[in-house]
Amino acid sequence: MAFRRRTKSYPLFSQEFVIHNHADIGFCLVLCVLIGLMFEVTAKTAFLFILPQYNVSVPTADGETVHYHYGPKDLVTISFYIFITIILHAVVQEYILDKISKRLHLSKVKHSKFNESGQLVVFHLSSVIWCFYVVVTEGYLTNPRSLWEDYPHVYLPFTGPALAPLPCLGALRTLLSIPFQVKFFYLCQLAYWLHALPELYFQKVRKEEIPRQLQYICLYLVHIAGAYLLNLSRLGLVLLLLQYSTEFLFHTARLCHFADENNEKLFNAWAAVFGVTRLFILTLAVLAIGFGLARMENQAFDPEKGNFNTLLCRLCVLLLVCAAQAWLMWRFIHSQLRHWREYWSEQNAKRRVPTAPRLAARLIKRESGYHENGVVKAENGTSPRTKKLKSP
Repeated sequence: MAFRRRTKSYPLFSQEFVIHNHADIGFCLVLCVLIGLMFEVTAKTAFLFILPQYNVSVPTADGETVHYHYGPKDLVTISFYIFITIILHAVVQEYILDKISKRLHLSKVKHSKFNESGQLVVFHLSSVIWCFYVVVTEGYLTNPRSLWEDYPHVYLPFTGPALAPLPCLGALRTLLSIPFQVKFFYLCQLAYWLHALPELYFQKVRKEEIPRQLQYICLYLVHIAGAYLLNLSRLGLVLLLLQYSTEFLFHTARLCHFADENNEKLFNAWAAVFGVTRLFILTLAVLAIGFGLARMENQAFDPEKGNFNTLLCRLCVLLLVCAAQAWLMWRFIHSQLRHWREYWSEQNAKRRVPTAPRLAARLIKRESGYHENGVVKAENGTSPRTKKLKSP
């Protein structure tokens, strides 16, 4: 399965070969894992890559409910879905974005931004739908108090293999259980943003664009991994739903702007939604962490039980969320002011353009009669008589 039809060949395992065939390499690795499911010897190892680990069955009145907690084996699952994401990235780029960009005839700078927005529109749309489904089915919208009540939610015995006896890995052995769809959502989110780091190299992003993209990639990784490891998965889902909805609107507006440069309506809608989203995110974070968790009884630092509800942890999380929202708001205000200055400078330049003065028509005094070949003719067609000069 080749994603790009190229006539030029490169040496095997060279730098150019990896750049132009990274999606094919990822497809081969994924195919090897899927083939491993067919054999009993390798099936157990293949399941380690495909399915989330650390599942625990809880007996209920209707039967059994399977819950999950996290551990170091999640890194293996994330690595598998990184290759899945690389393949999907190549499919969207090859069969959707490249065909649209050819019709628009964009410049190199606009072409790079078009590809970035096109990929993020697909990702944010799928994430918003998935996240909204999880939030509704788990009842987080109908019961906002569930975002912080009974933290860290459910305690279950850990029956898996013991971790390495290192102090730094003790925090990974948690007894918190989360539903399958919540854990799988977080694993896929981490896989996507981790795959975005090598894609900067594979897509040959311009050096001027790399710092900006690294900023928001690292920002998402820190917030998603923090919510996952600190057992704030419920609050993280709601905040991601708000953030992804705003980002989807922004990148949709940018795609429409590339198609029609005079289309500014979606940008105006995004500007209005952006500020409201920042306010909602800050309000929910302060309400759940600053007030909800602060009133809980179990305020003790216990990584073995997945409890990080201490004053220092709450302050660090709140400081991180508030600093991120303040930074995003500052960049938004700065970009809006720059856009307005450019707009008004263009308007003033149009007003100051002097109009070309019209030359006054020169009055030409013609003699009586009419002119023919530069000679004045009389009314009857004869040449006028020349006047005689008087001698002194």
